[in-house]
Order: sequence, then structure tokens, then C-alpha cells
Amino acid sequence: MTPIRPRGTNPRPLTPKERERFDFAVIADWIPAGKHVLDLGCGDGRLLGYLSETKAITGYGVEIDHESVLRCIRNGIDVIQIDIDGGLSGFEDGSFSHAIISQALQTMHSTERILGEMLRVADEAIVSFPNFAYRVNREAIAAGHMPVSEDLPYEWYDTPNMRFFTIVDFEALCGRLGIKIRERLASDVYGQPVTDDPNLNGSLAFYRLGRS
Repeated sequence: MTPIRPRGTNPRPLTPKERERFDFAVIADWIPAGKHVLDLGCGDGRLLGYLSETKAITGYGVEIDHESVLRCIRNGIDVIQIDIDGGLSGFEDGSFSHAIISQALQTMHSTERILGEMLRVADEAIVSFPNFAYRVNREAIAAGHMPVSEDLPYEWYDTPNMRFFTIVDFEALCGRLGIKIRERLASDVYGQPVTDDPNLNGSLAFYRLGRS
């Protein structure tokens, strides 16, 4: 079961490191031990390293940034340097049990293509992303500013994010693409699950996706 952070009497938002570990723990909770996974936009490979340690998975990372690829290699992660937006033609159908894109889908141009490719090469896709409709982000826009928050920590002029979308937007896209939502988890900035209006109160969203 996904660990939930105790809020206590004086709750504080998760630190960046705590948010990363929470993200990893949710994803690990959805992957049975010993599976073969593909991590898209893997950065320096920390998620794959975590899954290897905690769930004995095997797999590959995919990353375009040269320095991140070098860090993966130094960290002992099997990594392939390609542009995900160009597709995953180097991988055969059903090569993996799970394809993951953790808080990186919003940085991609070809959202529809990527989701389709994930479910071509893997039996199941796991996606996490910051929810642009989170109440703090709405308040920033109402005040006339682009949001800067725990899960959207960049200013408008230096953000790597290309797409700003919400839980409602993402689920509508899945419906249009014929993608089945097997499970959803929304969490707040304290690492607590959100069930009451997650599109308003959820800062971060996680999905398990499959073919209809």
C-alpha cells in the first residue's frame, strides 16, 4: 500500500526530496516485483534505481539530455538516448510490462503519440503529472500571474513545461483515445490522498492506464 505521510498538528508541504520519494512509492506500489519496465524521460535514473532496489525490476530508461544519460550510466542504469517525441520505434510491441512517464508528460510535444506508444510497447502505462487546475494555481491565475507551486516550481520564462493540463483534461483525452483508466490517485502537497474534487484539491495526479 502506498505510504501516506503523517500530517501531524503543524503540516508542511513535502520537500522536493520527499515529493520525489512519494512519487516513486506510488509508482512502485503499482508494479509487481520482478517486472520489466521502460522509464520515459528517466533523468538520471533515480526512479529505475528505486524500483530495482525495492521491486527487483529490470528495464531501460529513455532520455534525450546528454548529461542525464551520462549520470544514468554512472548510476548503473541501462539507458537509451532518443527523443521520445519521435516515438518508440526501436521497441517491439509488448516488450515491457509497464511503461512509465513520471512528471514529464507536460514537457512533451506529442502527447497523444506518446500515450499510444506507451501502450503499444507495454501492457500497462503509469503516468504522473502536476494538475494545473489545483486550487493554488487557480488562485495565482486569478491574481494575474502564472502559477509557481511545489509541483510547478518554475517561472513562466524558464519552465521546461510545454503543456499545461488538468485531471479533467487528461481523463477526457484518455476517453477520446480509447485508453482505459485502471486506477487514479490524486494527492495534495502534503502527500495525502485527495478524494474530494481532485481536480480542485489535487496537486499531483497518478494514473494506471491500459487498453480498452
